[in-house]
This record gives sequence, structure tokens and C-alpha cells, in this order.
Amino acid sequence: MAVSSMDPESVRTSQPQDSLGKGGALLTARRMEAPVGHRGKHYACGSIAAFTNILVTFPIQKVLFRQQLHGVLAREALRQLQHDGMRNLYRGLLPPLLQKTTTVAIMFGLYEDFSRVLLNQVPSGIPELLTRSFAAAMAGMAEAALTPFERVQTLLQDHRHHGRFHNTAHTFRTLLSEYGVKECYRGLVPVLIRNGPSNVLFFGLRGPIKEQLPVASSRPGHLVNDFVCGGLLGAALGIMFYPLNVVKSRAQSQVGGAFRPCGEVFMTVWRERGGSVALLFRGAHLNYHRSLLSWGIINATYELLLKVF
Repeated sequence: MAVSSMDPESVRTSQPQDSLGKGGALLTARRMEAPVGHRGKHYACGSIAAFTNILVTFPIQKVLFRQQLHGVLAREALRQLQHDGMRNLYRGLLPPLLQKTTTVAIMFGLYEDFSRVLLNQVPSGIPELLTRSFAAAMAGMAEAALTPFERVQTLLQDHRHHGRFHNTAHTFRTLLSEYGVKECYRGLVPVLIRNGPSNVLFFGLRGPIKEQLPVASSRPGHLVNDFVCGGLLGAALGIMFYPLNVVKSRAQSQVGGAFRPCGEVFMTVWRERGGSVALLFRGAHLNYHRSLLSWGIINATYELLLKVF
């Protein structure tokens, strides 16, 4: 069965591979002729969906970040946030807000654009599954261009840097003036390793999972199905790629000095946590629930906005 596209109609009605003949070519041609404004709505809807999600889940993300970075229990991470005070609760919000609204827009929008172009250009004998997987991977790689926002978010959320970095603009200015552009891309490798495969799995499984849910006959029903579908996928992928996020957080918490290979950073964390898988995945349960909520919100809001606009 072909991988469903992010068009809500195609998600609800997937087509078998042998339907990608004349009818598939006509569908592709129509997509190629779609007005720019119509195609651009995928970017806009993805951005708004991410904005909604960040405002709701940012405090949870701060607790998770402390667990990833220091390997502490959730109650200790909460104690640290309480000690920081309400004034600092949303400290570091701007980088993920800018980064997530842009990357999710790129994720959905470029996936649609790459899929449309590739389906129109590749030979008819190549399976649509492979074509769409390649489009998803390219969209994920493109998202990595915004790694500096994750970098700044890490520094602003790390209490050890509270005295040095004041806000988003100050952090960017300090990194660029004292270390150069390269410092902003510290932690790029784990981001690249994470983004490509996770995008392929998200777009590849999104349609099939929704098909297994009870058929919705109303807008609230579709909203619930989209939330469950996105939430389950986000939670599963969050657990699968959790060690990469631990490595990314550790690498990006460093300011200056040599750029250490991804494997070396992983082994440092592994040794510090006594070679314990449980300690390596400390915070994963919170990440699971945060991802369930985050990607449920993103997926449901994105689909709702597509129908509205």
C-alpha cells in the first residue's frame, strides 16, 4: 500500500501501489498545477500547529531537559525549576518557538513539495513508498539547518549558563562574536541522524495507523483520530531516538573547545551513568508523555487547519 501523503483526503483514503498508473499521473499533474497559495498552506498550518504546541508543553520540556542533561529524577528537576522561580519558567521560550514553528512548517511543507516534484519526475517503475520516504528524509535533513535554535535553547535552559547568557539575542551574539558560526552548529550530527529516519517513519506510518482507528463521521471524531495517530507516533519515535537527544543535549551544553564526535559524547554519558540503560533513558517516561501530547496537538491542529483553510 502506498504511503499516505499529508493531504487529509489522501490520509483517509490510501491507494494501492497499482493505482499509481494513469490515475496517479493525473493526480500528480493536478498537484503540480496547484496554485502557490494552496501549496503554501501546508507551511502555514504546520507553523501554527507548532506554535500552539510549544506554548502548552514548554514547561514539561524544561523538566525533561534537566533530566537528559544531568540524569536526575523528575522531582529533582522540578525542584531546580522551583528554585529558579516563575520568572525563569519560560526562559528560553523564544528559540524553540522560532525553531519549532519553522521546522514543523518545513517538515510538512517540504514533504509535500518534494513528494510532488519527485512523483512527477521519477520513473513510473519506482515504488511510491520509496519516493515518499526519500522526500521525507530530505525534508528532515533540511530542518537541521535550524540547529542553532536548538543550540541556544539548550544554553538558556541549562542553569549553569544563567549568569552568562541573558536571552536569545544575547546568546546568539555571544556565540557568533566569540566563537563564530560553527559554534552555533555544535550537536549537528545527532540532529541529522535523528531527523531523517524519524521523518521517514512519521510520514510512512501516519496513514496506516489512522486507517486502523475507528472511522470518524464528524469533525470532533476526526480531531480525536488525528490526535491519537500523531500522539502515538510521536511518543514511539521519541523513545526510539531518545539516546540521540541525550547526546545532543550533552554536546550542546558545552561552549567552546573541541568538537567531540557523536560516539565519544555517547560513551562519556554512558560511563558517567555507570553503563546503565535505565539511567541513559532517565526522563524517557516524561519524554513519552510530552511527545504524546506534543505530536497529538501538532497533528490534530495541522489537520484541522487544513480543513479550515
